[in-house]
This record gives sequence, structure tokens and C-alpha cells, in this order.
Amino acid sequence: MIENRKNQRFELRLPFELIRSGHRFNYVQGLTLNLSSSGVLFEATESMPVGEIIEYFITLPTGQNPDEDVRLRCMGKVTRSHDRYAAATMERYEFVRMRPSTVESRLAAEAATSVR
Repeated sequence: MIENRKNQRFELRLPFELIRSGHRFNYVQGLTLNLSSSGVLFEATESMPVGEIIEYFITLPTGQNPDEDVRLRCMGKVTRSHDRYAAATMERYEFVRMRPSTVESRLAAEAATSVR
């Protein structure tokens, strides 16, 4: 079989956290199955609608203290979805060195503000 992908994919099982789906704050955890410079295939506890704009984190472990892990904050769009598996683009990203508990606290505060 000939591979037609533009970007090389890497089989990586990394922690994945969906934090925003469309205009809704939504916290869903899962794992990546593979990753490239343009997208990610992930497994999550919920199915995702194709075309949905999402914001998500991928945690890159440093191998030392979990508080020192690097998190990749990404924006993209769901391109494929089947059951609990989905593929999404990685249109924008930034590296974040922030404890997960700090990120979750900030997102909870934003979600509470957006509901009002």
C-alpha cells in the first residue's frame, strides 16, 4: 500500500485533553494514537462531530517530575470521527509549561464566566 500522507505520522500514546468544542467548554480526556505536524488521531470518552472546531492539549512527558511536563495547546477541526476515535487538524499550537491543575482551574473559571 502506498502512503499518500504529506506529513509523517508517529505512533505516540500521549495524554490528550479536549477543553473546548465549538463555543462550549468541554473537558474530555483520552489518548493520542498517532501524531503528525498537521494533525492528531485520538481516542476519547465521547464521539466528536466532524467539522467541529476544537481546542485541546497534548501532554509531552519530560520523563522527570510530572509538574515539569510540557503541554502542547492546539486549535484544530475534527476531520474524521467513528465511535470513540477522531482525527483533528493541528492548525495552531503553542507550548505551555503549566501544571495541569492550574490549567483546569483557569478553564473552570472561564466556563463559569461564559455561562453567565
